[in-house]
Parts: sequence; C-alpha cells; structure tokens
Amino acid sequence: MEFLENTGIFIYFIIFFGKILEVTISTMRMVMINRGERAVGAVIAFFDILLWLFITGTVLVGFSDDPLRVVVFAVAFSVGNYLGSWLEAKLAFGIGSIQVIVSEGEESSCLVKNLREHNFAVTVLKGTGKDGIRDVLILHSKRKRIPAAIELIKSLSKTAVIVTTDAKVSGGYLPRK
Repeated sequence: MEFLENTGIFIYFIIFFGKILEVTISTMRMVMINRGERAVGAVIAFFDILLWLFITGTVLVGFSDDPLRVVVFAVAFSVGNYLGSWLEAKLAFGIGSIQVIVSEGEESSCLVKNLREHNFAVTVLKGTGKDGIRDVLILHSKRKRIPAAIELIKSLSKTAVIVTTDAKVSGGYLPRK
C-alpha cells in the first residue's frame, strides 16, 4: 500500500469514507443473510471483505506513527453502523407482522373493512381483555407497507393497541402491492 503513504490529509478521508462504506455494506450483508438471501449475502460479503482488508490495512500500516488514523477509523465505524441500520430501515426487506387489539364490534368491523379495502390481508381472532371481549387483528405485510397500515389503523381507532414484529411467512395470502 505504498501509494497511500504520501497522501497527506487525504488518507483520513479515505479511511473515514471507506470504513463507513464497508460497515454499511457489512450491515446489509447481515440483513440479507438473516432474511434468507444467502446468495446475495455471499456476493456482498466478497466486496465487504475487500473493503475491510484495504481500509484496515491502511490503518494498521501507519497507526504507530499516526494514531489519528485509529480515531478516524473508530468514528467511521460508528457512523457506518448508524448509516447501515438507517439504510436497512429505508429498504425494509422482508415481511412484518402487525397485531391490533381493538374492542369487539363496530370499531373492529370498520378497521377490518378499511384494511382489506387497502389490500391488507387480515385475520380476526377473539380475545378477552381486562374490559371484556376484544378482537385481535393479525396482518402480515411487506415491511415497506407497515407504516401505511399503522397510519390507517391509528386514523380509524384512537384506542387500538398495535404490535409489530418481523416475520417469516410461508403460505397464506400476501398481496403483491
């Protein structure tokens, strides 16, 4: 890595932005593998390790003479983690599950009707709460659509209890929209 020895202040920019890119890619790799996209995760891993070797090697070569490289590396690692998690939330790969607990009756019927009109698949179960019979609405949707479902639920019911989780679903009805 001799070509990086006389780069002056630019070495810090190379380390900083390279490490941010590497950690962001690493986060996406882990997400893809966890979501069952092993082949895509493996391809991403190739670029991830190339960046890691290049950036880490750059820091290790000169860290005893220039400890600021280590500080820049550590700060970029933190920023990369933040950006990776932000990007993953924006891309929203996978399926999510929403459980909605509402009073049985008109409120529940209105919610189910509106959710289905907006192309959400809804399953209704009966439950018993502190104040009586409740309907538990279960929806599975692409994660990108979950904010829209929550917004719709909140606009129709001020008292609904909403729980969201990641899910792996096989079978059933998942609208393509």
